[in-house]
Amino acid sequence: MKYTLDAENKKLGRIATEIAVLLMGKNKIDFARNAMPDDQVEVKNASKLSITDKKAESTVYKTFSGYPGGLTEKPLSKLAASKGFSEALRRTVSGMLPKNKLRARMLKNLNITE
Repeated sequence: MKYTLDAENKKLGRIATEIAVLLMGKNKIDFARNAMPDDQVEVKNASKLSITDKKAESTVYKTFSGYPGGLTEKPLSKLAASKGFSEALRRTVSGMLPKNKLRARMLKNLNITE
């Protein structure tokens, strides 16, 4: 099944939780944690998300290279400027998905357009 969501004038966390529920298949009656649903989620107007200036500066995305001193932190404003709001939405949804082998496969079913 294919779901289409419009992100215009919606908060980042609210749309991300909605996407995560659809990707995991929790909205279906035959939900199983170990089963991957065949649902595609398409998000439109990701660049028109409603994000306040305070939230853009206080939300920090971290990546770790594995080496000592390899922790890099980017605020939401810089991440959106360099890679777009679609990457910020993808990282937010990724944090809400289960941390197992199905996460990468679920994220492949997410299509985000600016």
